[in-house]
Amino acid sequence: MSEFTLDDLMFKPGLMKGQRILITGGGTGLGKVMAEACALLGADVIIWGRRGAVIDATAKELSEHAAKFGGGVVTGQACDIRVPEAIHDTMDEVWAGGAPTGLVNNAAGNFISRTEDLSPRGFDAIANIVFRGSFNVTLDAGKRWLAEGKHASVVSILTTWVWHGGPFTVPSAMSKAGLNVMTMSLAVEWGDRGIRFNAIAPGPFPTEGAWARLSPGQTTEGAGKADPEIPLNRVGEMRELANLAVYLLDPGSAYVNGQTIAIDGGGYLGGRGRADLASWTDEQWEQARNAIKGANEKDRAQRTV
Repeated sequence: MSEFTLDDLMFKPGLMKGQRILITGGGTGLGKVMAEACALLGADVIIWGRRGAVIDATAKELSEHAAKFGGGVVTGQACDIRVPEAIHDTMDEVWAGGAPTGLVNNAAGNFISRTEDLSPRGFDAIANIVFRGSFNVTLDAGKRWLAEGKHASVVSILTTWVWHGGPFTVPSAMSKAGLNVMTMSLAVEWGDRGIRFNAIAPGPFPTEGAWARLSPGQTTEGAGKADPEIPLNRVGEMRELANLAVYLLDPGSAYVNGQTIAIDGGGYLGGRGRADLASWTDEQWEQARNAIKGANEKDRAQRTV
């Protein structure tokens, strides 16, 4: 189901007409929301994801929705960004339709775990997507932009953990911190050639995939809207994140470079974290592992459809 219409976006219709935006992890969650916003505003959007059937269904849904408002076309491409060769080959297909004007590094994975319970494989399950995968996507696109003298905007989706750490989500916190450094470094290195780098650090925006692994046993509906740990006393609304992403991708923000912007209602300033997990018992951790395992099995089943 589509999240919103043009009335939910703070920009004029047709703002992004003529732009081409590539979004990794675009089949669900925040990636889908950002793809929808860009398409509604006229951009042609390419979404990547590992699950071909999900990506194709999302592309069809969003294209039909955007068409009602004179928007752009959304195209889905199956790509596992853990595999550099897959990135390169799929990027060839993207470039065949014209160089993208923007890239959103959104593909991610995460789950809660006591760090002493992690295996190297568990660490790599996150780092190979968030850290290595996002870098390889950025590098492959960046080399092409630089060779062709093209201008572009790169936006990476991080978390506020890059500033205060992420207890019980160490692989994700480390990987996102690496992308934060990449954002600042390449903003300087490639900025004088017209390629901007910025990042968004969202607070809680309940999505099915993330919620199943970070709050096992809870649903996005059960998350509700109120959150007393956040100064604004609520979780984020999808249109709010979409508006920020559009702003950073569009040339209208051309002087913004090398920034990571929190959109979390002031949560990290108030010390929001997962310190509550420190009091969990072995039994509670076992229940969480089983819930996360169930979410992963559901995810694998969808990929084989």
